Amino acid sequence: MNLMKLTKLMKLTKLKIKKGDKVKIIRGNYRGKDGVVEKVLPKDGKVVIAGVNIVKKHVKPRGQQNPGGIVEIAKPINISNVIVICPKCQSSTRIGYQVNEKEKHRICKKCGGIIK
Repeated sequence: MNLMKLTKLMKLTKLKIKKGDKVKIIRGNYRGKDGVVEKVLPKDGKVVIAGVNIVKKHVKPRGQQNPGGIVEIAKPINISNVIVICPKCQSSTRIGYQVNEKEKHRICKKCGGIIK
């Protein structure tokens, strides 16, 4: 197997961040900002966060319904540059897993609260 394909497969299994999680950016130009995950891109190992990494894109007109112009869109950020904020203790934390009978929950490593 190609090394690139192997690393992409490894990234697919390690994503612990899901859509709707509140995250804090820990590296890059937007360091320290918080936001909610809008989209997760597991093949690329990236996430799109609302209100962060906004760029302007020039769009060509496509008929009367789509007039074109300058549009602001959110670009993806590498998943290694963000950390989840626990909804219970409101601090940035790592994620663990806990299996109860038939259910598997994501838990906060600091307070032990369940992250939904």
